[in-house]
Amino acid sequence: MKLFWKLFCSMVCVTVLACSLGGFVLIDGQFRTALNQEVQALYEENDMLRCALSMEAEGRVLSGREELARLTQGVTLATVGRAAAFRLSDETGAELGGNNALPPDLNTFPLTSELSENQWGWRLANVARGAYFLHGASALTLLDETVYLENCRDVSALFAQRSAQYRSFFYMMLALIAGVGALSFVVSHLILRPLNRLSAAARGMADGELGQQVPVRSDDELGRLSADFNAMARRIEAQVKELTDAARREKDFTGSFAHEIKTPLTSIIGYADLLLSRDNSPEQVRESAGYIFREGKRLEALSSKLMELIVLDRRDFPKRAMSMRAFLERTGIALRPALEQAGIQLTVEAEEAPAFIEPDLMETVCLNLLDNARKATPAGGSVTLTGRAEGDGGYLIQVSDTGKGIPESELERITEPFYMVDKSRARAQGGAGLGLALCRRIVELHGGTLEFESVLGQGATARIHLKGGDGG
Repeated sequence: MKLFWKLFCSMVCVTVLACSLGGFVLIDGQFRTALNQEVQALYEENDMLRCALSMEAEGRVLSGREELARLTQGVTLATVGRAAAFRLSDETGAELGGNNALPPDLNTFPLTSELSENQWGWRLANVARGAYFLHGASALTLLDETVYLENCRDVSALFAQRSAQYRSFFYMMLALIAGVGALSFVVSHLILRPLNRLSAAARGMADGELGQQVPVRSDDELGRLSADFNAMARRIEAQVKELTDAARREKDFTGSFAHEIKTPLTSIIGYADLLLSRDNSPEQVRESAGYIFREGKRLEALSSKLMELIVLDRRDFPKRAMSMRAFLERTGIALRPALEQAGIQLTVEAEEAPAFIEPDLMETVCLNLLDNARKATPAGGSVTLTGRAEGDGGYLIQVSDTGKGIPESELERITEPFYMVDKSRARAQGGAGLGLALCRRIVELHGGTLEFESVLGQGATARIHLKGGDGG
């Protein structure tokens, strides 16, 4: 059974039970009070009849039962609207006298058999259907024997009144049940409305809609429960967002690392190919081995820094002043074999000026831009890496190519994660669309900006503007 119907039935049953018990106690109490008043009047009538008999017998000598019968005929007692009914009977129940007003079915026994001198008693007698009488009797001594003075009062009206009250109360209870049922239905609906909202919100969360909130419109237990649910929902949403972000960062790291590892591997493979494909002088062998060693060490350091940058979201990488001419020349040399193998001419033109950078990360940016230029430039084309000092101690790094160029409508989107201008070329060359997004992030960590311009069919240019000072 639903909680709504449990609450509804409980309210109706409790109300009906309480009203039923209260009505029964009230009606029964009124009936008993009225019956006790009739018993008291019965006592008083019997006492007055005894006094009347005593007054009639005073100064007279009763010679026998016949004289006693004539004596009782002279006794009358008028009450409100009627004459009191009485009779005299002996110990055997034989009638000795009276006014013949008692019902004929009102037996003397067993009431009188239990009375002794000057004792009084009463009983309730149902002489016919719906006819109820209070039958009273008291013992006294006349003619040197114990006789019983009996009287009665008709209390049928009390029983009829009680039955009428019970019938009226029954119809009132039917109306009360209908009214209480309607009121309980409304009250149960109002009480359970916050729970229904909570249930709907919980189902929404189970379906994946974690931003569920329910209105808090009271300060009672249900209101506090709603507030606690909202707090729980916000906490769950925040935790799920954190887990989602963590999973996304791990995915980005995996994709970025897979992407970034290709550039140093390109350099390593290029220099290894030089060692294998031609006769080299000892100096050339040492130079190529040095580049291979340096790119391997950079790859080792890069993996750790990419982990901190992407997964741990670190932003406080230490920067140091670097000679930008030497830095850019070394960066260009690292990718020169791959460019020459593709039939592309590389030119490096850098002014001497210091800049505060994290060398491994900034080299990753420059190599990414050079590698993208290589992929976009056909054989016979050229790629230029330039650097020059700017005002306020800043420095400009620029990578230009004579490749296909980028459509103007897509320039603003090329740094979005997983966005690729030429998807077929990217798939053929193993791209994932993460390189430029990572480049922009690294440049922003240096306090700089990354911008692009292009003329379709003529080439593209990428510019890195680094701020002066430590770049913070």
